[in-house]
Amino acid sequence: MFPGGSGDIGLGKNGVIRHDHNFVVRTRRLWNRQGYAVIIPDTINHINLRGKRSSATYASLIQSIIAFAHEEATVPVFLFGTSQGAIAAVNGTTHAASGTIAGVVLSESVSVMGGSKETVFSATPQKVTVPVLIVANQDDRCDVAPPQAAQQIASGMTASPEVRVFMVSGGITKSKKNCGSLTPHGYFGIENDVVDKVSAWLDAKSR
Repeated sequence: MFPGGSGDIGLGKNGVIRHDHNFVVRTRRLWNRQGYAVIIPDTINHINLRGKRSSATYASLIQSIIAFAHEEATVPVFLFGTSQGAIAAVNGTTHAASGTIAGVVLSESVSVMGGSKETVFSATPQKVTVPVLIVANQDDRCDVAPPQAAQQIASGMTASPEVRVFMVSGGITKSKKNCGSLTPHGYFGIENDVVDKVSAWLDAKSR
């Protein structure tokens, strides 16, 4: 699972996470209860990943993460990216060796060019060859992740055997910015519903 923002979650050697507001980070136990093991990569030395997630260098790092997942268990592996992390998920998917991942989930994907100078379209979504689930919140007010762009992202996945767009609604705003984690952009207040519905898709693709 690839978080948004700078990508720095502040993972300590003792396993404590200092920055755990991001959707894929704060819901990790909900995914565990659904039967899924979760890998959430941190940055090295607090490097800011903005502008780097669509790079070949970062794609190579993701391949190492995929390999690690397969070493841990003989089960289907999925990539899940939210907001800026969706760029990483697409990039990792397009560079993944055949048969190493079962699908990719993108939520509140950055699709409008902003300060990071990259979007999901920078990561060549037309090269994705696995099933795709795109989740978008109708109430998301983040200016670089408009929910109406979900269908445009889906249309760009021309090599995927199956692309599904799943729209949700609702959420509570607690963050000061519309792109903050504790807003509809981060599914704050509707986490259980989103996790349940995404898990149903993952379950179907795991059979």
